[in-house]
Amino acid sequence: MASQTYELFCIGNPLLDVQVTNGEELLKKYDLKANDAILAEEKHMSIYDELVKNYKVTYVAGGASQNAARGAAYVLPPNSVVYTGCVGDDNLADQLRAANKREGLQEVYLVKAGERTGACAVVLTGHDRSLVTTLRAAEKFEQSHLSSPAVAPLVDAAKVFYVEGFFLTHGTSVVLELSQKASAASKVFAMNFSAPFIPQFFGTQLQSVLPYCDIIIGNETEAEAYAAANGLPDTKDLAAIAKAVATSPKSNKSRPRVVVFTHGAESTTLVSSAEPDSPKVFKVSAIDKELIVDTNGAGDAFAGGFLGAYVAGKSLDECVEVGHKMGAMNIQLVGPQYPWPKVSVL
Repeated sequence: MASQTYELFCIGNPLLDVQVTNGEELLKKYDLKANDAILAEEKHMSIYDELVKNYKVTYVAGGASQNAARGAAYVLPPNSVVYTGCVGDDNLADQLRAANKREGLQEVYLVKAGERTGACAVVLTGHDRSLVTTLRAAEKFEQSHLSSPAVAPLVDAAKVFYVEGFFLTHGTSVVLELSQKASAASKVFAMNFSAPFIPQFFGTQLQSVLPYCDIIIGNETEAEAYAAANGLPDTKDLAAIAKAVATSPKSNKSRPRVVVFTHGAESTTLVSSAEPDSPKVFKVSAIDKELIVDTNGAGDAFAGGFLGAYVAGKSLDECVEVGHKMGAMNIQLVGPQYPWPKVSVL
């Protein structure tokens, strides 16, 4: 297996999404916001059993980076994308493997015996999703796994790397190792802000990795949180925030940093440090509200499409368009999934 190599190497928290609809009461009971993502605290821990007991549950393979990796695998030829993260030796991990296989995503999990695979409660209200994650095995990832015989050749051979911001809550040293390696070898390192709480509460970790990042992806709420956390004058001006991120110090100066902020059904903003005062704004084609099933995984689908197109050598404009197409297909299905038979988007 180690002889097989992959252009795109992704790392993150592998989670099984436990998804329910009409969750208004749950938002109130557990003090959740309609369109947010948080790590479960003690007060949230009973939500997982409650969902299974009192609601019609849908289980979907999740984990931000894993969703994006499956999206990139969907648009690329077979054996283009590999993903790692830490799981338990349980049936939750088996469900993740099955979903990855369908999309053509290869995984090299670190498996922790006796641990449970992480889970994410997805509480849907209308078209909004509130995510409550218990990491379990996911936060037990060990840096040594990157230098293991199964993984080291894959890291060496990859040309593009992608990590979710969520990983910074426990694995900053891992992200630093990968991003510094990529930067030194002039490979491409991409990171997603993932949730407002990352720039808000893990700003130090984020700033330590940022110099090694070539591509940053986020949404409008994450951009606003970054702006507020870093004292930027306007927390609503996506182009200005993207410029601030794009022009912050960068280790590998031979490649500009590209920052992409999505804004749901509104437009997507892209700023490159090569032309920081020339933001590009891309319209999103509206989808009939009747066709929208839920928005869980839409941002990951965009990131997967963008990365897949990038690896395929497309222009940045084309990468955004492919991201939009993937996001549009994703919101018409339950959770972070993509339509079958495969639809060609490149």
